[in-house]
Amino acid sequence: MKTPAPESFEGQVLALLPSLRRYSRSLARSDADGEDLLQDCVEKVLARRGQWRGLNLRGWVLTIMTNLYRNGRRGRARDALVELDAAGDIAAPEPPADPLERARLDNALNSLSEEHRAVLMLVVIEGYTYSEVAASLDIPIGTVMSRLSRARQRVAERLKADNVITLRRPK
Repeated sequence: MKTPAPESFEGQVLALLPSLRRYSRSLARSDADGEDLLQDCVEKVLARRGQWRGLNLRGWVLTIMTNLYRNGRRGRARDALVELDAAGDIAAPEPPADPLERARLDNALNSLSEEHRAVLMLVVIEGYTYSEVAASLDIPIGTVMSRLSRARQRVAERLKADNVITLRRPK
């Protein structure tokens, strides 16, 4: 299969895939669901390429992904359960370098609302500017700054709180 030219629409979408993958995983809070969201987003982007106005592809694609996530969230049950017998063939993920630190960070990020987590991930991890995030999420720039500030504060508080170990006093 031939790789698309970098200046073509498909080439530009292809260049966005690593960033889109990280964002989809942060929204979905799961690698598997993030991959599904990414695939749905790319499918929709390619199907609707005629609607793109040629100004900001990254912002347009992020808006599509965010809307797909929100619509999917509304449409399905909060948490799907799998019977223990049916889950026997599922492979265990590779353990992180420091499982406790990774778990603390995951818990802190997952404690955020989806709006706060999306802004935090786009600004801190993806490196988008406030104005780019505001445009892609269709919110005012002041709201981006407010959500980012609150998200950083909540993550810091959560990590700080999780770092306390209470010890029993000897009798």
